Amino acid sequence: MVTMEQLQTFMRKSADDDKARKFVNVSGATLDDALREASVELALPIKKIEYEVLERGSGGILGIGRKPFLLVAYPMQKKIDITTSDDSLDMDFGFEPEKPKDVDGEAIVRLTPDGVQLKVTPPVGAGESVTERQAIQAIASRISVKPDTAMISQIVKRADAEWITVAEFDYNPAQDSFISCDITDGEMRAVITMSAPGDGGSDPTAEGIRAVLESNGVIHGVIDEVLRELEDHPRYREQVTVAEGTRPQNGADARAVFNFRTESRELHLQQSKDGRVDFKELNRIENVVEGQVLARLVPAEPGTPGQTVTGRMIPAKDGKAIDPPLGDNTRLSDDGRSIVSEINGLVKLVSGKVTVEPIYIVEGDVNVKEGNIRFLGTVIIKGSVEDGFSVSAAGDIEVIGSVGRSSLEAEGDVIVHQGIAGKGDGGVKAGGNIWSKFIENSQVEAGEMVVVSDGIINSTVFSDKRIICRGKRASIVGGHIRAAEEVDAKQLGSVAGMETLVEVGYDPKSRARLLELEEKDAELAKELEEISLNMATIESMRQNKRPISPDKLKHYAKMKGRKEKIQVARQKLSKEIQAIHAYLDELKSNGRVSVSGTVFPGVKITIKDAQLPIRRETRSVTYIADAGMVKVTKYEESAADISIRKRGDRDGDTAN
Repeated sequence: MVTMEQLQTFMRKSADDDKARKFVNVSGATLDDALREASVELALPIKKIEYEVLERGSGGILGIGRKPFLLVAYPMQKKIDITTSDDSLDMDFGFEPEKPKDVDGEAIVRLTPDGVQLKVTPPVGAGESVTERQAIQAIASRISVKPDTAMISQIVKRADAEWITVAEFDYNPAQDSFISCDITDGEMRAVITMSAPGDGGSDPTAEGIRAVLESNGVIHGVIDEVLRELEDHPRYREQVTVAEGTRPQNGADARAVFNFRTESRELHLQQSKDGRVDFKELNRIENVVEGQVLARLVPAEPGTPGQTVTGRMIPAKDGKAIDPPLGDNTRLSDDGRSIVSEINGLVKLVSGKVTVEPIYIVEGDVNVKEGNIRFLGTVIIKGSVEDGFSVSAAGDIEVIGSVGRSSLEAEGDVIVHQGIAGKGDGGVKAGGNIWSKFIENSQVEAGEMVVVSDGIINSTVFSDKRIICRGKRASIVGGHIRAAEEVDAKQLGSVAGMETLVEVGYDPKSRARLLELEEKDAELAKELEEISLNMATIESMRQNKRPISPDKLKHYAKMKGRKEKIQVARQKLSKEIQAIHAYLDELKSNGRVSVSGTVFPGVKITIKDAQLPIRRETRSVTYIADAGMVKVTKYEESAADISIRKRGDRDGDTAN
């Protein structure tokens, strides 16, 4: 938008230019002679001179009454763009504006029944403007007439691309340009051919061409730009397409737009912030959660009919509907527009259907080919887990082979058929049970039981319930063994007296939870005490009939509501605290270590707070806590069910 300040700057500059402009008065027998005289006086080419006609000359009759042309001429003034003054805003949009192409102005002449008409177009960019001389020459090239030069001068100055009559001629309608029309390509195209006008005939006009088309039944797809171009620059004896029909557009078929990688085995390496790529993180698995949108259904689109240049409609086909590609564990959303997952798991396209699988199966080893695994379901590995790789699962992990210096973590159970050999660095953690043939130089932690058939060697094994080592070679040698309820093994320690620490009757997680709950209960008790004191103050004021402000009454109501919430919360805390105390007390009385074979010196047994270092070999015993001491009793085998928990079609085989 042009501001007032920009307009004032423009007016001041125009006034200054007018004062500095040089004017000359010249004359000549003809307009061209006068312009040549001005060119000499101003030392400028004619195309850079502007002029005004003060008196139009005439040739007289036989030289009698001849009058010269009188002009006032001056240098051509450069156009000022008032929107680009120094005070205008400089907007930077981050890209260079496209510069217009430089195009010269043009003087166009046509012959019509109303006379000779002239149209002058303005230049574009740095193009040259049309001069009066060029306009006169353009007329002379078409017809020999005497034009109105004053009118031509005004038309050239305005250059507004409007047709203006500048002369008359003897019009002969019989010599007009003739236009023929052909309809081709199955009525999808209209083509015209124009003949040049004869002496006294008129040129075709856009409206004239349109009238011919209508008379031939062409009512659709007329190309207005072509008609306007033919009006300015007729193309005689040449076929020109002036109308095109509209082709029918068949509707697109319904489709599903997937929100996941359809190529499940495709590698997707990720780069860290420092530019490094971990080639163990191949990201082959695309996990999804229950309720996640897996695909968006795009309905079929209706077809768009076409139309010939004569107006005849051409039907189009509508797109085809498809059945939603629903596979296992997926469903349609409530609005029917999306496919969502019914479970947590692995999403993939199976036979063209969106499927979520709760189990991810690795046919071989977990190595550089497979990469690390993170899955929101159960993982079954038919080979082994090689050193340096990790497997995480929201369900179970089952390894048919062995586990090396690797990391396994499952919210459910971990089952290792050939054993865990961590080489001092590997770790296995399960929210449920852990079954393994053996555990060696590893760190193992289970939320429930740890069951081993061939022994535990130099490992740290923690269980929130039981550690059962039962089998022909079921020994626990070295390391640190801790279970909340009991440890049951065939042999503890070794002949060499290797230090083996065994702890039962103690649950650090429950103890930490108990401390957390007791601390929270103490905070609520303190807050409840303060609220009770504040409420008692207001109640005392009421009993003594002292005035109480509305704000205090409102505050009293809030304190009363908060007091009730605290009391409810403390009741819940109290129940959980009592339950944990009962559990810990039960561990204290029931925690035990049972050995069906030999207990060797070097073993240290701790039950709750009581400790017992083993100084001589003992056979077939069970250790319990009694009166703050570790008591030795006759061996009693654990009654725990150590069979592998059933999952799907799994049978009840043990780890043995």
